Amino acid sequence: MQVQRGRRLSEFSTFGIGGPIEAFAEVRSVADVQNAFSWAKTHNLPVLVVGKGSNCLFSDAQFPGLVLLNKIDHCTIEGSNVTVGAGYSFSLLGVQTARKALSGLEFASGIPATVGGAVYMNAGANGQETSETLVSVEYVHADGRVQEFRELTFGYRTSPFQQMSGCITSAHFVLRENAQARKNQLELVDRRMKTQPLKDKSAGCVFRNPGSGVSAGALIDQCGLKGFVVGGAKVSEVHANFLVNENGATAHDVLELIARVQETVRQKTGHHLEPEIRIYR
Repeated sequence: MQVQRGRRLSEFSTFGIGGPIEAFAEVRSVADVQNAFSWAKTHNLPVLVVGKGSNCLFSDAQFPGLVLLNKIDHCTIEGSNVTVGAGYSFSLLGVQTARKALSGLEFASGIPATVGGAVYMNAGANGQETSETLVSVEYVHADGRVQEFRELTFGYRTSPFQQMSGCITSAHFVLRENAQARKNQLELVDRRMKTQPLKDKSAGCVFRNPGSGVSAGALIDQCGLKGFVVGGAKVSEVHANFLVNENGATAHDVLELIARVQETVRQKTGHHLEPEIRIYR
């Protein structure tokens, strides 16, 4: 494991936002992860694990610890069983499994996440979630212990790993054979390209849907907030639940825009919007 200096979290953020890093390393195996946590403990530094950096807003300030970029990217597909490293592209996995007429991860195609990030956030789209086909997860705790989790309780954009200290290293999915999987996957990609600002710097959907069939994006649009700007951050004019880094936005700009959107939606509709993205202050 090689520790680097002088990197910035903005390099590992789909928002393109984030301050300098005290120390940085790539991990490509379970042993690398164990060594990294051991190194961080020796130097008394906190650890932040990142993948593609989507669904996150990193602080403008320096992260005073070790940032681990998860690059564990093995992938084995045997029948309907899929075992894949946490650093593997979730979007690519959705494409590859659909091409093999396997159903259950079509929605992953186009989501800018690693498999580890998708498991961590229980990523979902179009009525499907990562946890629905997930069978087990290999995890390295901060003390170096390796554990396989099978009995896990997931929620809307939540997982037990959000309350733990360690690193997801691989996941095992069991999918279903479906001759229509590739067709369904292509239709989802086409819909996403037409309805989301995929070419802009964003973290994906920022707010959770408040429930009862109510869409956060629809509420924001209803309040006339598409195109609303704070500093370099803007409410997307393509999809109102996307905030985009249009002109060198800082984390402060995005946080202020989140607060302004929340207040406007609360005043005009009575709904309180909770952020879906992980905010690192």
